[in-house]
Amino acid sequence: MRRALISDIHGNLEALTQVLAHIGGQRVNEIICLGDIIGYGPDPAACLDLIIANANLTILGNHDQAALFDPAGFNPVALRAIFWTREQLEDPGNARDPDSLDLRWDFLGELPKRHDEGDFLFVHGSPRDPTNEYVFPEHIYDRDRMANLLQRVQKYCFQGHTHIPGVFTAGGSFLPPDEIDRVYSLGDEKIMVNVGSVGQPRDEDPRACYVILDQEEMTVTFHRIEYDAQATRKKILAIPELDNMLGERLINGR
Repeated sequence: MRRALISDIHGNLEALTQVLAHIGGQRVNEIICLGDIIGYGPDPAACLDLIIANANLTILGNHDQAALFDPAGFNPVALRAIFWTREQLEDPGNARDPDSLDLRWDFLGELPKRHDEGDFLFVHGSPRDPTNEYVFPEHIYDRDRMANLLQRVQKYCFQGHTHIPGVFTAGGSFLPPDEIDRVYSLGDEKIMVNVGSVGQPRDEDPRACYVILDQEEMTVTFHRIEYDAQATRKKILAIPELDNMLGERLINGR
């Protein structure tokens, strides 16, 4: 079983399209999306339609949840973006047919907050709060916090939310992809793996990021994919409801 794990697309159609094309050549059996299909980016409807069509399992992200309910804890930039995103998902002009509008809302409304599968746990945020809790690399210095998180993991947890890829180990380390030559072998140690972001990387690498989980070889492989970030940036700058910084940050991966 080879699975592609994608997360944090954030309405970036150019990035998602390139990532799906790359996945198509990787002998992947399933695609799992760890949430935040929408929010921030200029093409929420098109990205949501692609995930509905291509993902075998999708987890609820905090921006997906905010499109359904009152946003909690969102800063002004994210708040304006999610209100605009709602309008796009409800606009008949963005629908292939009348039924697709209801299909999108039904899909979002039925997304699970977590998926447990034996040794494997899939969430958006963390094992403790699957939708909203951030786990940043610097949290390795908070040993109590990390111990609390890892005790909630059977063995391997896969997550997104921070947009920063890497592996958190039970030994108290955070291993960015470059430090492990992009491949991590799964063993007996409990770990948490952040799969990075397709549509809004924040590790100073502007390329889209995703992971392939090979459950036969027991490896996690990080992939970085080039896409036309300038095209996405220009779309964002042309939409008054989306802050310009949401486009500018794509160029430097911040």
